[in-house]
Amino acid sequence: MSVLVVGLSHRSAPVAMLERAAVTGDDLAKLLHAVHESGYVAETAIVSTCNRVEVYAVVDKFHGGVSAISELMSLHSGVPLEDLSRHLYVHYEERAVQHAFAVACGLESMVVGEGQILGQLRQAFRLAQDEETIGRDLHDVLQQALRVGKRAHHETGIDQAGASLVSVGLDVAARHLGPLDGVRALVVGAGSMSSLAAATLSRAAPREVVIANRTRANAVRLAASLDVRPAPSTSPTSTPRSPPPTSSCRAPARPASC
Repeated sequence: MSVLVVGLSHRSAPVAMLERAAVTGDDLAKLLHAVHESGYVAETAIVSTCNRVEVYAVVDKFHGGVSAISELMSLHSGVPLEDLSRHLYVHYEERAVQHAFAVACGLESMVVGEGQILGQLRQAFRLAQDEETIGRDLHDVLQQALRVGKRAHHETGIDQAGASLVSVGLDVAARHLGPLDGVRALVVGAGSMSSLAAATLSRAAPREVVIANRTRANAVRLAASLDVRPAPSTSPTSTPRSPPPTSSCRAPARPASC
């Protein structure tokens, strides 16, 4: 049995492809079980963020594992295998472990050293535990990756070199627009990075924060975490793979509760 990583990230794929390939919510758990139940995979965990989708697995055969995982990623994301394969990378055995460590340290992030990836990796680890798709080998690899990442962030200057992507974006916005207090702001999306952006932005006391997302339920969920009232919408839901109308929630100018 050997460790295998199959995935794509901002380094291998454009934003449009990453958005198409992203798997979240119940779909993520379904993909997790589908990979685990394939003939070549004994253990698996999946890291799915706005900048990467990676399947970590313990497999008995390299080629069979790569083929099975690639096909399932295509099936569950709705991206044709031919299109997806152009952007996939593969790491095996020692290189797979090294990659996991590099990801945990923030070396593979868009902003080098950003700390959000540690939480995202931990979340993937816990989901695999909850769904019982992880065993001793992958457990040890991911646990050690989290230790290495935590140590790198605490004992080196990597955090100073790479603040979170959200902080960098807000700093750039402030340089071009001036102080963010009293402004009307739009946060597009309701995933983990958008949630962080909305929470961080609200501390700057803007006049209003609008959360726009193609699925209203997710916008409502984020608005609730910020203790805001959803804006009226005539399109409460939308089809994930078709161009949907945008739903939004508005946040008044007050501190976030999260």
